[in-house]
Amino acid sequence: MERFKKTMLPIITFAKIDVRRLFRDKVAIFFTIVFPIIFLGIFGGIFGQDTDITFNVALINNSDNEFSNEFVREFKKDEVFKVDAEAKTLSAAKEKMNRSEIDATIILPEDFGTVKNQKYPSGQATILYDQNNEQAGQTLNSILDSVFEDINSKLVDTDKPFTTKAKSTATEGLTPFDYTFSGLLGFSVLSLGIFGPTTVFPRLKQRGVLRRYHTTTLKVWQYFVGNVVSNAIVGIISVAVMFVVALTIFDLNMRGDYFNLALLVILGVTTLFGIGLAVGGWAKNENQAAPLAQLITLPMMFLSGSFFPRFLMPDWLQTASSFLPLTPVIDGARLIITEGKTLLDLGPQVGLLAAWCVVIYFIAFRVFRWE
Repeated sequence: MERFKKTMLPIITFAKIDVRRLFRDKVAIFFTIVFPIIFLGIFGGIFGQDTDITFNVALINNSDNEFSNEFVREFKKDEVFKVDAEAKTLSAAKEKMNRSEIDATIILPEDFGTVKNQKYPSGQATILYDQNNEQAGQTLNSILDSVFEDINSKLVDTDKPFTTKAKSTATEGLTPFDYTFSGLLGFSVLSLGIFGPTTVFPRLKQRGVLRRYHTTTLKVWQYFVGNVVSNAIVGIISVAVMFVVALTIFDLNMRGDYFNLALLVILGVTTLFGIGLAVGGWAKNENQAAPLAQLITLPMMFLSGSFFPRFLMPDWLQTASSFLPLTPVIDGARLIITEGKTLLDLGPQVGLLAAWCVVIYFIAFRVFRWE
């Protein structure tokens, strides 16, 4: 027991020192806590907003009759459409479309709403859109078709052999932000695990701190474990801060268990910190460490689903990216947050992280240099 305490004492000591060092280092605090929060604010502002579709349009009424004027009044009340009051002519509307200030222009011809032989008003509206905004034009065309279909049903009786019925599942759906959050969480874990040691270790080498550690009875594995423990603690704090912001500001829908997520974060930080240990432990200075760290982290940031879903990638790239060490962290966090899974349900993700952990720390032990 006494021998165990002596073995653990350096680990606990270095863990305490590392945590204190982090909270005294303003730059470290920025990159481990503040920087992920900035990304959370940016992506939360994009994906956490109301997802209702709106169109900025110009509405030109070339007809002057009761029906067309009533149609324009009702159209402007619809929250789906935001009618630009300045684009009153076709030339002004085209100029605004060229500058991407509006999505399309709706033109009501002179005969729109006039009563002809069929004894009820009729007409055809034209939707004008730029070639680079074709998707918005087609979507707007579908919406207007639906609007006119409702008007037509009030003017002319038609049989409806086939109908649809909408029924709620009575469960609250997830928002795009709920899926995005796990990617931002993975980015935070990646930043903490790699950028920290790749800047700190070369700095300690240049100051001769690691050389002095080497002259003591301290073993490499004790130094590694102490740093891993401290970074796991900081990782939990960083993720906790992110959760507070996500829950209070962006209404994150957390369906899983916080304990399981905390265990996954600790495993993710431990694995990715090994990469930082290998790079920072091998490099003699920051000039060597920084490019190598960027070379490793950039592919993971963009291929593991931190900023956009992996299902948008080609099949072969999805398969290849699934083996990156950051991918099981993001996939596992997403399954816990959005589907309520536990670690027992995440066998493939946990197994892949464990395999990477063994490989990464084997390399880290082999390449680590005290000076």
